[in-house]
Order: sequence, then C-alpha cells, then structure tokens
Amino acid sequence: MKRTSRDIRTANRYEVLRQIIAASPTSRQELAAATGLSLATVATLVGELLDLRMITEVGFEDSAGGRPRGLVAVNASGGALIGVDIAETYVRVELFDLALNVLARADEDMRPGESRPEQVVGHVAAAVGSVVAQAGVEGARVLGVGVSVPGQVDRDTGVAEYAPNWDWHDVPLLDLLAEHIAYPLYMDNPLRASAVAELWFGAARGRGDAVVVNLGTGVGAGLLLGGGLHRGVSNSAGEWGHTTLVLDGRLCHCGNHGCVETYVGAPGIMVNLRELAADSPLLHPEDQTATIDALARGIAAQDPVALKVVRDTARYLGAGIADLVNLFNPEVVVLSSWVAAALGEPLLHEVREAVARHALRRPLAATEIVLSAIPTDPVCLGAATFALEGALQSVGQRTAAKRTTPARSRTAPPS
Repeated sequence: MKRTSRDIRTANRYEVLRQIIAASPTSRQELAAATGLSLATVATLVGELLDLRMITEVGFEDSAGGRPRGLVAVNASGGALIGVDIAETYVRVELFDLALNVLARADEDMRPGESRPEQVVGHVAAAVGSVVAQAGVEGARVLGVGVSVPGQVDRDTGVAEYAPNWDWHDVPLLDLLAEHIAYPLYMDNPLRASAVAELWFGAARGRGDAVVVNLGTGVGAGLLLGGGLHRGVSNSAGEWGHTTLVLDGRLCHCGNHGCVETYVGAPGIMVNLRELAADSPLLHPEDQTATIDALARGIAAQDPVALKVVRDTARYLGAGIADLVNLFNPEVVVLSSWVAAALGEPLLHEVREAVARHALRRPLAATEIVLSAIPTDPVCLGAATFALEGALQSVGQRTAAKRTTPARSRTAPPS
C-alpha cells in the first residue's frame, strides 16, 4: 500500500522519538545524523514532540567552535503506554512510562480450554485494570494499549484472522476488548512485537538485518530487513513455524504435517520428551510451562534425559534456523520468548552447533546467534511501541481540527 505524506510524517516523528528514547539527552544535530533526516525536518519534528510534552529541553552542550547545541530528552512522565502479551498459556500486561521503563506488571494464567475469545478478553481486561491501579496513573495519561495476539491478524480492522492453536477464525478481538477497555487499542502479533523490541533495546539495535525467533507454544520469526520491520503484503511475514521441516511429519494445528512448530514449540518439545522417555518425571502431560521448567532444572542437574531432549530439539531448530540464515543473510538471529528464556544457554550452545552443520559457510560467518537480553517481556515492550506509534498517528490526524471526545483508534501506521 502506498504511503501518504501523513504516513511518512508519522513514521518520521516516531523515528525521531525512538532515537531520543534510545539516547537521551541528545541534540537535533545528532538526531539528524542518526535518522538521515534533514536538520530542518528534525527541528520541526522536535518542536511537535515538545508541544506534545513527550520530550523536554534539558540544557546545552558545547559544539566545536559554534554555538552551544540545545539538548532534548524524553519526558518519561509525559504519558503511559500499556503492552499486552496474549500467549497460549498466559496473558501478561506491562505498563510503561514514555521512556519505556516498566512501572507495573500483571499476569493471568490461562489453563487448557480457556481459549474462547470472551475468556481471553476477560483476562486482558482484568490485567489492564490491575496495572493502571498499581501504577496509580490517571486514565487520561494512558496514550494507548498495544495488544499482541498469536497468529495472523489484520491490524487495521482489529481482527484476529487465524490463530491455529486456538482454532480462532476472524475474531473481532479489538471490538470485544473495547467493551471493557476505554483506552485506544492497537493490535499486531508477537513476531512483530518481539522484533520491534529487539530493534529498540535489544540485539538488533543498530543492525540492518536481523531475525527474531519466537519460541513459545507457537513458533515464528520476526523479520527486520533493511533497518525496518518487514510485514509482507498481508502482514503475514514470519510464519516460519508453519514451514515444512519433516515431510509427512507430525500433524500441526494448521492442518499440515511436519511444520517447524511441531518439533520446537513447547508442545513439540513435550512430544520429543515423550518419544524418548514416556514415563519421565520431567513430563507434565497437561502443563507446558511445568514441563519446560522441569527440563531446565534437569539440564542444570545434568540429567541425561533432559540433555538429550534439548539436543534433539536443537537439531530440528538448528535446521530451521539455518534456512533463515541462508534465505535472509542476517547480522543476528535472536532466540526470544519464554521457551528460549527457560532453556537458555544450553539450548543456545546446541543450536549454534546445529546451525553450523546446515547453513552455508558465507552467510553463517556473518551471523551471530544470541539469546534475547531484554530484561522485561519483549512482546509487552514491542506491543507498547505499537501504542506509541498509534498515539503519534492520532496526533497527526488531530492537527487540522480541534480535539473532540477521543474515539477508540483501530489503525496503527505502517512501520
């Protein structure tokens, strides 16, 4: 879709604010160099952000032989953002200030069978109410709520088009959430959210090309290409978890056989364990989280079954990541989400060895493979940036008219 001048202005405003958040305090000259925008454009955008009280003037720095340069910094208390991570086994919500520091967090467990849309919405609404109460922020200060939901989503209409692990088809999720949450709502999926989090604060910062591999119940790859988020023509890029790894292999929730997800997602790892040792005390048949946590403890204790399961899982994962390395030639591949965090360095070590067996030598030599080092939930953080982006777009839409009673926004600008 062709971008309008307003879209471009919103994207530039967002990029300038991103650089200020990343490097406060900073000067207009440094912002121009970092963004590639002209100094005049940066000065105009900084002026808009100052008017919005999202940033503030914080003094001057000496320049070589010239006038002192004015410095600006993010105004952390200038608003609040909420990020929602809806996963198959939990809902996590974090409330951030404008510097993207976490001020409050709430978790809701989702048990098997609790995946009907109204049940998920109830968990989200409860957790959002909790973080607002914990942080003690006034409702007017909440600029928006970014919602990450698994599967394929239409972020313009707020519809969860397809979530295979829940058998969701065309669920009007934002409409349902708007019945309980009064703040502006913006939606995308965890692949995009985790990729943006790594771009802002993680291993992809300053990198032109990166792949963020989400390892949870579901599996996918967030793509950062040419310095920006790659969405694809229908916002469906990154469904690597549903590419075929084993011909005529395990049945996947998507209806196909042998998908990557069926071997390296949490349920797939449970199958790996069951096939190796069906009576293992590490296996909690109805509880993914408990099984992965038990495997992590087993690895630490050098339990041979746990070590073998992680090695077998890494064989599959390494073959799949080698495909990503060969296809996209990234500077870095980041292992993210809760399974990667739980299995940690032992999984990373085995994956690196497995990728080296399958990837072509030249692209592999240019690629780092690392664990996500973001200390908070990367998906919540990325979802909060969607709310920030949407808030900046809403500001642009209001500049030509006086503000009336705010309506729920359902359109996030293109990244």
